[in-house]
Amino acid sequence: MRIVVLVSGTGSNLQAVIDAIAAGSLDLSIAAVGADRHGSYGVERSAAAGLDTFVVDFKAYAERADWDAALLDKVSSYRPDYVISSGFMRIVGPQFIEAFPRRYLNTHPALLPSFPGAHGVRDALAYGVKITGCTVMYADAGVDTGPIIAQRAVEVLADDTEESLHERIKVAERELLIQVLRELS
Repeated sequence: MRIVVLVSGTGSNLQAVIDAIAAGSLDLSIAAVGADRHGSYGVERSAAAGLDTFVVDFKAYAERADWDAALLDKVSSYRPDYVISSGFMRIVGPQFIEAFPRRYLNTHPALLPSFPGAHGVRDALAYGVKITGCTVMYADAGVDTGPIIAQRAVEVLADDTEESLHERIKVAERELLIQVLRELS
């Protein structure tokens, strides 16, 4: 199985995939790692691991549709079986979703359908939930609304901050993503 991983930030989920492949516990290949901006540590991490990388810089395009088309062209050129949104902070357009039906996976730091969007951890804390977690889903045209593949619960501790809770969710998210990729490969 071939995947393309899309990142915006540090790529900690990506690193978990790289490590699982290196350890022989995940049988797939990363065809490429792409980002929506220059300077992403996830791209640097990938290059250091010898992976093919690319950037389709969102700011370089005057029109959103042009960026979507460029991203689709670049990702498609690698002929992936799956595309993984791993901390990729851009919502892709409908053409991208249609090109990879039930093949574009997204991770989210909350138990969807609760707390969608960019602030799932903060929103869960503000609401006062005692259990939150992470979700791996097939991305669709909505914001965190696609069909759920798997979820993992994480207890909210009395002294949790947004940062401490998010770090524990990230650990669960990495494990869950590896589990889902094993099941798909």
